[in-house]
Amino acid sequence: MSRTLRWGILGVAAINDRLLPAFRASKTADLRAIASRTLTKSKDYAARSGIPTAYGSYEELLADPAIDAVYNPLPNHLHDEWTRKAADAGKHVLCEKPLTCDAKSAADLVAYCRGKGVRLMDGFMWPHHPRTHKLRTFLDAGGIGEVRKVVAAFTFNLDGLPTSNIRMQPEAGGGGLLDVGCYTTYAIRWWMRAEPVKAWATATYVNGVDVAMSGVLTFADGRTAGFDCGFTHPLRTWVEVVGTSAVVRVPNLWIPDDAAEFHVVRQRGDFGADVEVVETPGENQMVHMLDDFAAAVWEKREPYPNPDEAVRTLRVLDALAKSAREGKEVAV
Repeated sequence: MSRTLRWGILGVAAINDRLLPAFRASKTADLRAIASRTLTKSKDYAARSGIPTAYGSYEELLADPAIDAVYNPLPNHLHDEWTRKAADAGKHVLCEKPLTCDAKSAADLVAYCRGKGVRLMDGFMWPHHPRTHKLRTFLDAGGIGEVRKVVAAFTFNLDGLPTSNIRMQPEAGGGGLLDVGCYTTYAIRWWMRAEPVKAWATATYVNGVDVAMSGVLTFADGRTAGFDCGFTHPLRTWVEVVGTSAVVRVPNLWIPDDAAEFHVVRQRGDFGADVEVVETPGENQMVHMLDDFAAAVWEKREPYPNPDEAVRTLRVLDALAKSAREGKEVAV
């Protein structure tokens, strides 16, 4: 039998449903248990999902010696507490993004997990997709010249902006910036291969959380990147990387379709264009994420990407939130 990492899940969050097929498909993952604060809920979810063991508290799951790693999909404001408790129990942690609600607490959490000797990775899936690696190689080889600008969008309509939705609750770490703006910010950093030094943003607020935000990030060499994110526009999930000789457009970066395309657009004449479509079909980025995490555990090394990336992204998110609230550009 091939080696497997024995997993437990903290909570019966709806996002679990997206990962369950990956847990089943991964040859490195053995999903053993799920916990809820009430045993009835966890038993119902376990029966529905084919998970062998159900616990009526998170503590019981963390005490289970048959669990090697936990997936933490709890609300943003609970990521820190329960990732620490998992680390105390010697469990490796795949934590939903954002790692915490601010850069300081994220840095402290990363250091805490390292001190406990457990692996920690935030649950961004797109860096694990082979398309991402293919595009990184293409850009690094000068495929579009020097990268000069990145523009990214992640929006979806949250119908009615109901305050019952955890995304709309400030005390739970709600708001579009932490929910989907973390994707656009991470992608900008990833494709620019640099850290921004200044941030400017404007936002619309409802119930004390940002529901729509647009912004510009400026880099030390004068390059800029732009983004918008939030809950008030239809679904938009694209990134554009602008080089000195061509442009790459990536549709559905965060949740790729089966073809997983990116488009290389080269100007022809004044207003013409030649478009090359590059595909990376048939890959499941969630399976790749689970497998990459398992490899890091078994090889006793930092996962790739390592959790310092989450801290750097949150440093930029902190600056964007401050800029939007204060109505001025701020240092990152």
